[in-house]
Amino acid sequence: MKVLIVSDTHKRNAGFYDVLETVGPVDMIIHCGDTEGAEYEFEAAAECPIYMVAGNNDFFSGLPGELELMIGKYKVWITHGHQYYVSMGNQILKDEAKTRGIDIVFYGHTHRPVIDISPDVIAVNPGSLSYPRQEGRQPSYALMDIDREGEAHFTLRYVE
Repeated sequence: MKVLIVSDTHKRNAGFYDVLETVGPVDMIIHCGDTEGAEYEFEAAAECPIYMVAGNNDFFSGLPGELELMIGKYKVWITHGHQYYVSMGNQILKDEAKTRGIDIVFYGHTHRPVIDISPDVIAVNPGSLSYPRQEGRQPSYALMDIDREGEAHFTLRYVE
């Protein structure tokens, strides 16, 4: 199973469509918020299930603030992260995930990509496709591949 994780597109949608074309068919798409009204376009473009949450800039969105779902054997939590102070680090978010019995938390908000694998919880921020803030400022996204044994593997990718 191949899952595309994106965030913080801020209605600059060209990067999203480019990534869809680049990565080829995926089984699921996760958007960690700040679509700024583009969720309907993303739903129309996705040829698979797409799960999206509202970010701090999705003022009038009908998207949920958070989602929990199962992906394979993993209990997954999707949140934008701003309510968990992720700009100061992801420890509060990871502690909340542990409290909820979450295996993997996907979040955004910081516009900086992170794959943080610890024994208790995996925290993944795909960065931003539109306004990257990490050193080098390359737009980024993440892929989660679940192998035949059901194990998840994560990759950060950058758009040139």
